[in-house]
Amino acid sequence: MAGSATITASKVLELPDPLPLDGGQRLEGVRIAYEAYGTLNAARDNAIFVAHATTGDQHVASPHPITGKPGWWDRSVGPGKPIDTDRFYVLCANVIGGCMGSTGPSSIAPDGKPYGMRFPVITIRDMVRAHVALFEQLGIETLHAIVGGSMGGMQALSLAANWPHIPRRVLAIASTATMAAQNIAFQEVGRQAIMADPDWQGGNYYGTGKAPDAGLAVARMGAHITYLSEESLTEKFGRRLQNRDAKSFGFDADFQIESYLRHQGLSFTTRFDANSYLYITRAMSYFDLEEEHGGKLAEAFGRTEARFCVVSFDTDWLYPTEQSRRLVHTLNASGAPVSFVELSAPFGHDSFLLDVPALDRVMAGFLSQ
Repeated sequence: MAGSATITASKVLELPDPLPLDGGQRLEGVRIAYEAYGTLNAARDNAIFVAHATTGDQHVASPHPITGKPGWWDRSVGPGKPIDTDRFYVLCANVIGGCMGSTGPSSIAPDGKPYGMRFPVITIRDMVRAHVALFEQLGIETLHAIVGGSMGGMQALSLAANWPHIPRRVLAIASTATMAAQNIAFQEVGRQAIMADPDWQGGNYYGTGKAPDAGLAVARMGAHITYLSEESLTEKFGRRLQNRDAKSFGFDADFQIESYLRHQGLSFTTRFDANSYLYITRAMSYFDLEEEHGGKLAEAFGRTEARFCVVSFDTDWLYPTEQSRRLVHTLNASGAPVSFVELSAPFGHDSFLLDVPALDRVMAGFLSQ
């Protein structure tokens, strides 16, 4: 079995210039937390950027400093793995708006107090704009590839559309070019759960000894359901009871699935900031490459210099295959070289994070071309 990746950098970089945002503001003193694996070659052209999903972070292939769990894509990034750190210099950065070192609502504003809800609303393109500034500071003009699943795929597509000279390959997995109404709806339910928690305090809970953990846990529970498939839920939990022989006729967690979701919600509050959840999901809700490019999605990729690979999963109902097919048709119409595959996996949207050997083969093959 291939070994784990060795960290060669785990840094926080402060951008020298204010970062312009789509909302019209300029964010000063932006800090970007990132990790790097492997070695950047002399030509500085072997870098792969891995963009993380909604609640991910820069710890893609090394233990998480809070939970101690392996990196969220440790199975895919490392020596001899599909994203091979023996060959590539692999970067992963916490998005702005996040809570693992990059500037976000929990960061200290210029007035010495946490931003809270004074933090400006951001977009996926703003996140990518910060990534591009990171590349510039590291002296990287082109990427061998950008790879991302879910929100990471949105970042990959945004980079190709708005900075077409940077990526030579774009691998978008279980993602979309336009956030659909159903997805916006689920995200709004999560945001409302957080803001309805009395401990949210209008977003100014930092330093008060209280945080909207109950609301954040409910938001996570609702979102987590969308990441799974009915097949996987039925196989793993079914209607089995949790540590009891009969129903309690109360509101404890009678069923295993109830207990599982409660655990997922509560454990999430130990590693994620509620305000970051608001800002990141709002950025996803706003994501619409078609709107960004005058209502014509094909024009978004008219100047791209990249090759594309689009991957979907047959049990993913959050970003279903028809959304990937629409993206592929658009890329074809724009003249971009693109390959597409729908993979069979029982896990739903989270399939890109789990053991799907076919995805390993697709990634390794595309990145080695």
